[in-house]
Amino acid sequence: MTFKVAGSRRAREDDLRARNFKRILLIKLSAVGDVIHTLPVLAKLRARFPSARIDWLITPACADLVHWHPAVSNILYYPRREFGRSWAGTFKMAEVLRQVRRNHYDLVVDVHGQFRTAVFVWASGAPVRIGFARTREGARLSYTHHIPVPSMDFHAADRNLWLSNLLGFNRDRPDFTIHFPPQAEAEAAAVLLRSGFAERPFAILFPGTQWETKHWSTQGFVDVCRHLAARGLGILLAGAGRDRPRNAAVAAAFPAAIDICDKTALAVTGAIMRRAAICITNDSGPMHMAVSLGLPLVSAFGPTSPVRTGPYGRPGAVVRVGVPCSPCYIRTLRRCPYGHRCMTQLSSAMMIERVEKVLAESGLSEVADSTGSSS
Repeated sequence: MTFKVAGSRRAREDDLRARNFKRILLIKLSAVGDVIHTLPVLAKLRARFPSARIDWLITPACADLVHWHPAVSNILYYPRREFGRSWAGTFKMAEVLRQVRRNHYDLVVDVHGQFRTAVFVWASGAPVRIGFARTREGARLSYTHHIPVPSMDFHAADRNLWLSNLLGFNRDRPDFTIHFPPQAEAEAAAVLLRSGFAERPFAILFPGTQWETKHWSTQGFVDVCRHLAARGLGILLAGAGRDRPRNAAVAAAFPAAIDICDKTALAVTGAIMRRAAICITNDSGPMHMAVSLGLPLVSAFGPTSPVRTGPYGRPGAVVRVGVPCSPCYIRTLRRCPYGHRCMTQLSSAMMIERVEKVLAESGLSEVADSTGSSS
C-alpha cells in the first residue's frame, strides 16, 4: 500500500530512500504474535541494508523468535520483569539505555509505539527515528518520521510494512521465517520420544491465550482432542506458564493427552510444532507461530478481528460466529454485556468440521496410526 506525500515531506522521505544506514535498531518488545509480525520488517531491512548492523530490542521471553535469525546482528534484552522490582532490575534497565546510547544508531525503527519504547528512541540520539503516526502514550512525539496509518483495518504485518514507503524496501512477499538452533531441534525430538510421538503423527493444541475473552471453552478443546484421537492422532497440549490451569483442565477431561505446558523453551516448542500434523488454537501467539512454520491450523476467534490480527494469509483457518458485536476488543468477561456469545456460540461441531477441511486440504485426511480410524 502506498500513500501520497506532498511538499517538503516528500523530499524528506525521498532522502531516506536514498540513504545507506549503517547502524540500525529495531524495536518490538513483545508479544509472540507481534514479534512474528515484525519479522518481515527485519528481513526487508537486511535486504535493503545488507552491510548494516541491525540490532533488535526485545523482551527475553520472546527473544527465541529472533535470536538465531541471520538478519539480526545483536539482541538487546529489555528487562521488563526485573525493572522496578529491585535495585538490580532498575540498574539493568539503565544499563540497556546506556548501551543504546553508546551504539550510536543512525536509524531507529519503533514498531511497538508505547512510552516505554519512546524512552529508548529518545535515548538513542539517532538522527532518524521512525514510528507510526498513531501510537499510544505519546510515543509518536519521539519520532522524526511517521508512518501514516489511514486505517487500522489491515493486517498488523502489512501495517508494519508500510515502512516500505519511507525506506524503499523491495516488494517481495513478507518473510515470516523463524530460525531455531540445532539444540532446539534435538530437544524437541527428545520430548516427542518421551511422549511416545517420535514415530506417531500427533496434533498440538494450545488451549490458553492472554485475554479472558479470547478463550474458547475447555469442553470444546476436549471434544476436538477426542475427535483427533479417534482418527489415530496423538494429542499434545502446550502453552506458557499462564496457560497451566486451562491445559490441566483439558488433560483431566482427556487423560490420553500429553501436557507439556511450560516445560519447554519457546524455540523448543516451535521445533515441536514443526513436526505436528495440525495445530488448534485460540487467537494467540502459537497461532502466528503455526503460520510461520507452515503448519495446518484451525483457530477459534471471538472478540478480535481476523482481518487485523488473524493468521496471515490463512483465512480458512479461522472459525468464528457472526455476531454483530464482534470484534469488540473487550479483554475481560465482566465487561462483556452479551454473555461472551462470540465464543459460547462457537460449537465443537464447527471447529471439528473445519479441522476435517484443513486436514483434507493439507493432504492429511487419511492420517491415522494402526490403532485409530480415519474419517
